[in-house]
Amino acid sequence: MLKTIPELLKEAGKNVRKVTAEQAFVELAENNGLLIDIREPVEYAAGSAIGAINIPRGLLEMKVLELVKQENTAIYLHCASAVRATLGAESLIRVGYTNVSAINCKFDVIAKVYGSKPMA
Repeated sequence: MLKTIPELLKEAGKNVRKVTAEQAFVELAENNGLLIDIREPVEYAAGSAIGAINIPRGLLEMKVLELVKQENTAIYLHCASAVRATLGAESLIRVGYTNVSAINCKFDVIAKVYGSKPMA
């Protein structure tokens, strides 16, 4: 049986830690974590949170494995609306990362908390 996005999010939500942009901001400063923007490059180029690196959702597992060698590194994912971040966090947990969080708000809130810079 095919599942809808809300059904997938409900399932993923059981395993994924969700945090606010403010909570992630504080924790990142405390734990030397990594902020990853998993939107597409064109979205990232239009504006990104200061300090975020761009790894599109479709490349997430491969690129993070190259970049992050320690399974307990704090990783905070964000996207435009928290959907991709939640699904991406679930994928990273399946890979074996143990300290993954999805920022559960829209990008405009993230941009206000972190500051935003156009990349173009």
